Amino acid sequence: MKRVAFYTLGCKVNQYDTEAMIELFEKNDYEVVENSEKADVYVINTCTVTNLGDRKSRQFIRRSKKRNPNSIVVVVGCYAQTAPEEVMEIEGVNLVLGTNERNKIVELVQTIDKNEKINYVDDIMEVKDFEELSIEKVKGKTRAFLKIQEGCNRYCSYCIIPYARGPIRSRKLENIISEVNRLAKNGFKEIVLTGIHIASYGKDLKKGTLIDVIKKVHDVEGIERIRLSSVEPTLLTEDFIGEIEALPKFCPHLHISLQSGCNETLKRMNRRYTTEEYRKIINNLRREIPDIAITTDIIVGFPGETEEEFMTTYGFVREMAFSMIHVFKYSPRKGTPAAKFKNQVPGDIKNKRSEKMIKLGNELMYKYMNRFIDDELDVLYENHYSKEKGIVDGLTSNYIRVTAVGEDNVIGKIIKTRLNKIENDTVIGEIIKI
Repeated sequence: MKRVAFYTLGCKVNQYDTEAMIELFEKNDYEVVENSEKADVYVINTCTVTNLGDRKSRQFIRRSKKRNPNSIVVVVGCYAQTAPEEVMEIEGVNLVLGTNERNKIVELVQTIDKNEKINYVDDIMEVKDFEELSIEKVKGKTRAFLKIQEGCNRYCSYCIIPYARGPIRSRKLENIISEVNRLAKNGFKEIVLTGIHIASYGKDLKKGTLIDVIKKVHDVEGIERIRLSSVEPTLLTEDFIGEIEALPKFCPHLHISLQSGCNETLKRMNRRYTTEEYRKIINNLRREIPDIAITTDIIVGFPGETEEEFMTTYGFVREMAFSMIHVFKYSPRKGTPAAKFKNQVPGDIKNKRSEKMIKLGNELMYKYMNRFIDDELDVLYENHYSKEKGIVDGLTSNYIRVTAVGEDNVIGKIIKTRLNKIENDTVIGEIIKI
């Protein structure tokens, strides 16, 4: 039996795509092994959001060929899509796929020689249909990420993703629900709907919207929680908020991209909202869903960001009282407008701003978690935090990470848990009733 190993960088969409490709290899009698082991085929699913993602991809490509000089090395994903010639030049690469036609990966691998180099990347801007990479054989019994949409048409000035993923393509609703039913039958309790820009779901199909998908998933017996990946603030109209508030399975947690809390910076970023509009949306959400967790992304050091602009963002982030912040230092991406902007911010200033924002994020996270200490919340236990000590961990519906003493039989179950104290980035809980 031939062996295949995978290395995945980047977002939840990439992780979903990897799981689907794993299944394709398994159906063709390949054994899936850890990426640190010797394998006949190495598949690197790349990310290109930052320079760091590109660098990590290159490092693992080289490392893979050293583990087995006779292996076939396949590079797929966003870095492969946006810079196929550059990837082809990396020693050891045999096959370059982009963000489309990955359903042909096994067929291509089986016809290639270890000394060959093939560039199979097509023009992603010409792709009009959603590529079905569904997962039939599911692993584990906790949360399942489900890709419902591909591509983006927003063209934020800093972002390479529209060029890497192409135009918006939506998955057919019947295919989504078919996969949800399979997941439910396999014991999954929570579905996380993900995509590159899920707010645009249905626009290319000329029928259906994201709320239609949520409602249909909500109707599937056995699914107890529904969560969304990152959404644009403009999705969250009063009507949309009213719709999700009425759905008991919808988790009181939204990851709502902000990127900057300064209108001048937002304009240069080509973000299509103002801080005033964002504030109104957050206030509407908290009025309708009082305990909702709101997480976000912040970019520091965007070209032209003055100290005054940064401090405006800092103040706005504090005012919004996010429960968690992902902080990114701006990374110029070749081919995007922002890479050519004047007044690029020096690295040392980016570092200082990043540290300051991360510190604020931690303060806000602890403040949010502390609101629920001594409360009893439902936790979906996912993993053994420490098998030796009998400690398990999972998430509340409002996205608080909880660890507690528990047996194997709690994994995959939603259990009432008392939240006792905060320790590091988690809450120590006590299981009340199984």
